[in-house]
Amino acid sequence: MDTNTRGRPAVSLLLTSVAFFMVALDALVVITALPAIHAQLGGSVATLEWTVNAYGLAFAAGIVTASALGDRLGRRRVYVAGLILFSVASAACALAPTVAMLIAARAVQGVGAAIVTPLSLTILTSSFPAAKRGAVVGIWGGIAGLAVAGGPLVGGAVVQLSWHWIFWVNVPIGIAAAIASARLLPESYGPARRLDLPALPLIAGASVALTWGLVRAGGSSWSDGFTVALLAGGAALLAGFILRERVAAEPMVPLRLFRSRTFTAANAATFLQSGAILSAAFLTTEYFQLGLGYGPFATGLRLLPWTATPMIVAPLAGALADRIGTRPMLVTGLALQAVGLVWVAAVASASGGYAQFVAPLIIAGVGISMSIPTSASAALGSVPPAEVGTASGVNNTLGRFGGAFGIAIVTAVFTAHGSLASSAGVVAGYRPALVVSAVLSLAGSAAAVAIGGRRAAVAKDTSLGRAEGIPAIAGARS
Repeated sequence: MDTNTRGRPAVSLLLTSVAFFMVALDALVVITALPAIHAQLGGSVATLEWTVNAYGLAFAAGIVTASALGDRLGRRRVYVAGLILFSVASAACALAPTVAMLIAARAVQGVGAAIVTPLSLTILTSSFPAAKRGAVVGIWGGIAGLAVAGGPLVGGAVVQLSWHWIFWVNVPIGIAAAIASARLLPESYGPARRLDLPALPLIAGASVALTWGLVRAGGSSWSDGFTVALLAGGAALLAGFILRERVAAEPMVPLRLFRSRTFTAANAATFLQSGAILSAAFLTTEYFQLGLGYGPFATGLRLLPWTATPMIVAPLAGALADRIGTRPMLVTGLALQAVGLVWVAAVASASGGYAQFVAPLIIAGVGISMSIPTSASAALGSVPPAEVGTASGVNNTLGRFGGAFGIAIVTAVFTAHGSLASSAGVVAGYRPALVVSAVLSLAGSAAAVAIGGRRAAVAKDTSLGRAEGIPAIAGARS
């Protein structure tokens, strides 16, 4: 039985929105700062990608467990602890003297983000009456879209001072939010679910081993002994995770949900969509800065035709999906993004002007604007209302893992064909790697064909206020 002490709704909206925006913004801000980090701390592209993937993997592995801990121990209490952890880890990132230390701090930061993201929504929705929750969830989701649009631009502006400031800026905001939240937010509890603790190290170990193996394969070879061991070990841990979920009383990822063809197809599309978007963002920020010589802020501005398009098109796409169904929107959107990315790869060079990228970036932006609001809707619309929360947690987790997988794959391709040593080396790696991002998007489009023909929409009832209620939507965007 859910218990809640409802507080001041406006205060809850303000505090949770600020904290969620900080966490959602962080992923893309860091991607924009990678060339500056490389200039000071060094490291190959295979090393630098771990500053992104350490965060994403820890984030993905911790979401469901964090939600369960909040239900059991008190959502406000766990949420405040997550804000403090995120803030301390941000300070550690800013102070990191080496890439290895930065990667370790980013992993801890990801754990904090895994706590803040789902619980910010739960606390927010539990502060409002059921009749107003739909509008409140729309505001929360809009914040994620704003973070995607503003991430490269904000990151570029802050990096002009120093890359350390992209982390330092989190510290006062996070601490202030933690203090205010502890004093002003209502406390609430959910059903006391069992924690599937044995599953956590299995899925975390599998994701790290597989990601590491993929990245290493690009720099050495697929037959390298350590690479084979990493991939085999990751596959074994993944198999162990699946076996564990089959027998667990309350599994982290309920496998029964995958009996639905639509749920399976929608989650496959989400996984591949996230992989395509984050890998393309990772590559293109490197190309614009190290290949074409633009500064961080100029790079953020030049990415706006792609990243800001969802702010305009996504609401229209969501409304259209309610009329014609999620499948045509998702299939067409991911195919359009693939076309845009292939076009960018085709015209990329070490000396070309920016104007040639505007049209393909807009096409890719329109594509993700169509797919972002419909991938999660298709997944959640395929399950009974009582399981919307669980389905959303699964969808969000797979989206985060998809982002890490996509970055690992394109890093392997980039490393095999190019390097960061010169603009020519960046272009040589960028073009084939971006084609792989396009292939991921096209594969997501193909997976979406299997989604059922009936309209799939997020259930609009009080189940939206559950701990994992809507994070999948934000996860797909960020």
